[in-house]
Formats: sequence, structure tokens, C-alpha cells
Amino acid sequence: MSAPFEERSGVVPCGTPWGQWYQTLEEVFIEVQVPPGTRAQDIQCGLQSRHVALSVGGREILKGKLFDSTIADEGTWTLGKEDRKMVRIVLTKTKRDAANCWTSLLESEYAADPWVQDQMQRKLTLERFQKENPGFDFSGAEISGNYTKGGPDFSNLEK
Repeated sequence: MSAPFEERSGVVPCGTPWGQWYQTLEEVFIEVQVPPGTRAQDIQCGLQSRHVALSVGGREILKGKLFDSTIADEGTWTLGKEDRKMVRIVLTKTKRDAANCWTSLLESEYAADPWVQDQMQRKLTLERFQKENPGFDFSGAEISGNYTKGGPDFSNLEK
């Protein structure tokens, strides 16, 4: 089980007009399609705790207030090395637990539809279980029942 949980279990993406976004317990990933051959100097990317802005070649692609706070100085962006047709932004969540499932990327835009939200919450709950039980592999597990807000709280149970 050396690969990260999301690599073994896949991600639950939310499609957008410019690409997609998805999340793990700790991070939010934004993948933006750009014209092939885009150069890094063509990209302007501003990352703040609650705001993101991305322009390519002077054209605004994405701008707004994030759904929740992130750690500003840990945010990064990269341009695909091979074909240079995708910008990937990685944001580190301030609240890193399964109960903090973002339902949209921005406060007023790019919301996941109810089915995708449900799948995202399931994935984060399974990732939480994986983190709490490192000897088990939850990457292919199914979950049903009480998994909203990160699933049941077992922290008060006697061991």
C-alpha cells in the first residue's frame, strides 16, 4: 500500500467548462485545460487563503472566493511538462477532515451535482477510515449508511 489512497481508489471529479476539480481529505486539485504549447510566462495565477485567480494569455479563466479556507503559502500551480495543455493547481485545506467535504469549488460557482457530492463525501469518509486504520486497504471498499459529515464518530469508544 505504498501508493497514496487517491491513486489506489481513484478520484471523484467535478467537471467544469474549463476542466475539473476534485478533493482529498487534505487537498483540493484544480485541473484547467489550456491551449497546447502554453508557456509558463503566459500564466498568471494568484492563490490566497480564500481566493483563486487564473488567467492564461491575458484571458481570465477562473476567479473567485473559494468554498472554504486554504493554507495560502502551500498552494502551488504547475503546467504539464509534456504537452503543456493543462494547468494543475493544488490547494491545502485548512480543515483536513472528512466532515469538510467541499460541495463547490467557489462559493457561488462550480458546485458538484448531488450525486457527485455524495460520491465525494463517500470517498473522503473512506480516506478517513484508511488514515485511522493504516493496516487495512479501504481503496476498493463500498460504504452505505451514515457517512455524511465524515461518518460516525468512534473516538469515544473504548479500545
